[in-house]
Amino acid sequence: MAKLVVLLAIALLAISIADSGSKVLAKATEHFEEEYMPASNGQGTLRTYQCPSQCTRRCSKTQYHKPCMFFCQKCCMKCLCVPSGFYGNKGECPCYNNWKTKRGGPKCP
Repeated sequence: MAKLVVLLAIALLAISIADSGSKVLAKATEHFEEEYMPASNGQGTLRTYQCPSQCTRRCSKTQYHKPCMFFCQKCCMKCLCVPSGFYGNKGECPCYNNWKTKRGGPKCP
């Protein structure tokens, strides 16, 4: 009888470990999809890991490099798009172009 109780306890422990492992895997998969997959709403085609390099290119010729990088990356993470060139061309990325500050000015550089 004692062996049966021990065997049952081991089986329950194994099931518990397997269930928590699948939850960890599901959470890791969800994080990967959020981080590296483009948005399904068609905002842009960039992946989030491409934003820093695209913003470095976009902000490379401004004297306000740090604020440009901050807002460019914020916009890129939301819109998954950074316009070509160093200034202007915002029509290429409607989300990037249309995101405004509280005062109505452009949010994205």
